[in-house]
Amino acid sequence: MKKFLTVVVLFAALMTAVPAKAEVKFGLKGGLNLTNMRFDSSVADKSNQAGFFIGPTVKFTLPIVGLGFDASALYDQRSAEVGNEKIKQQSIQIPVNLRYGIGLGSTASIYFFAGPQFGFNVGDKSIKTTTSEWTFKSSNISANVGLGVMLLSHLQISANYNFGLGKTGELDILNTNFKENGKMNAWQIAVAYYF
Repeated sequence: MKKFLTVVVLFAALMTAVPAKAEVKFGLKGGLNLTNMRFDSSVADKSNQAGFFIGPTVKFTLPIVGLGFDASALYDQRSAEVGNEKIKQQSIQIPVNLRYGIGLGSTASIYFFAGPQFGFNVGDKSIKTTTSEWTFKSSNISANVGLGVMLLSHLQISANYNFGLGKTGELDILNTNFKENGKMNAWQIAVAYYF
């Protein structure tokens, strides 16, 4: 009980020492996906297929030094190659990240972030090639872990790994009994500008 009261008193002291002004900024975010399509089996393994994402973003800085969160609504396109044939996923991705930054105030700061990402398929639900059929789920959830730099309170550059928390879809090799669940994980490099 004593430890709990100590933490409450320290938190209250911190809250009174920090300006009670939260900051909200809107912006535009875009970047590059380097997709790794993973199957439960090693029948098809192709990495680093390029894609992109773009859309509006919002950043909310809490009145606690360094803490905040950001959220975006991004049109996201990822592609991968299975054998000699390319498949493409188009979706709306909504990442919501908790972030912690350290640095030189508004001049420059480094921040770390992590959080869930909710995806909704807006492209083809099923892609058929000459040898296989890939069926995408209509929605999926993934997670982000990354770091970035914020410059002059407006320009943000970040890199993160986005990994699926469940299956993205199912691969069916035609004329066989082979069916496997798959995930589309991606390294992402992003640039955002906040107004």
